[in-house]
Amino acid sequence: MTEQQTANARHEFTRLGLIGCGTMGAGVAELAARAGCEVLVRVGSAASEAAGRGRITASMDRAVAKGKITKPERDEQLERISFTTRIEDLADRPLVIEAVREEEPLKAEVLSRVAEVLADERAVLATNTSSLPISRLAGCTRRPEQVIGIHFFNPAHVMPLVELVPSLLTGADTVARAESFVRDVLGKTVIQAQDRAGFLVNSLLFPYLLSAIRLVEAGTAAETVDAGMTLGCSHPLGPLRLADLIGLDVTASIARAMHEETGEPLHAPPPLLLRMVDCGLLGRKSGRGFYSYA
Repeated sequence: MTEQQTANARHEFTRLGLIGCGTMGAGVAELAARAGCEVLVRVGSAASEAAGRGRITASMDRAVAKGKITKPERDEQLERISFTTRIEDLADRPLVIEAVREEEPLKAEVLSRVAEVLADERAVLATNTSSLPISRLAGCTRRPEQVIGIHFFNPAHVMPLVELVPSLLTGADTVARAESFVRDVLGKTVIQAQDRAGFLVNSLLFPYLLSAIRLVEAGTAAETVDAGMTLGCSHPLGPLRLADLIGLDVTASIARAMHEETGEPLHAPPPLLLRMVDCGLLGRKSGRGFYSYA
């Protein structure tokens, strides 16, 4: 890409719309604010705004403590992030990313609603789904050619990779502009994945994670499984600690989506995983999963 094209991308996508401010939404908001974007986050309530703002502020405070940014830089970045409870306030945004819970009916409803309010017919409408078919989500909108998957990894402001997932209906212009935003504005490495359950990374990762959970289910200690992979295979993080970081509810949701599409037994969520989710043992975010994070 030429310097002029990069400059055009930076100019076009200085104003970002974001829906949801949970773990992933907060990470994307922080990432975009650090890149110089003005981010408008649509949340469902004042309580959601307070929680989301708290996540972002706490993350930036940790960056200050580690010397990655200064306090004035933190304050400047926080000022770039604002909140609204009205989806209509996103109408003037050239790009809107939804980052709500990994539930297909919810994501479809959100995408359909925002597609109706966007003023620019070329506006890019992105979903941060980890596994759901982009084509099905796009089909719930009146502008499927503008819908694309932009899959960030957790934590979004740290992980260098983003998967770009067009559906069969996504326009070439949408793909090019979305890729430019991720690469030239956010500074991420982009890989393009097929619109299939799990895309590329999770198609490789989740059979491994689920196999590790089955070993624990059969009686092997989580610490033993993780030590085997960190010390024996030089993985930076064991599969059970990684599942806790991803969130066991998200892990179960992605496994279900992959199993529904492929029918492969190795994609089926193990009963232990489902019971842990039923009990609210979701990993780091709940304070307890395969490990305790008190």
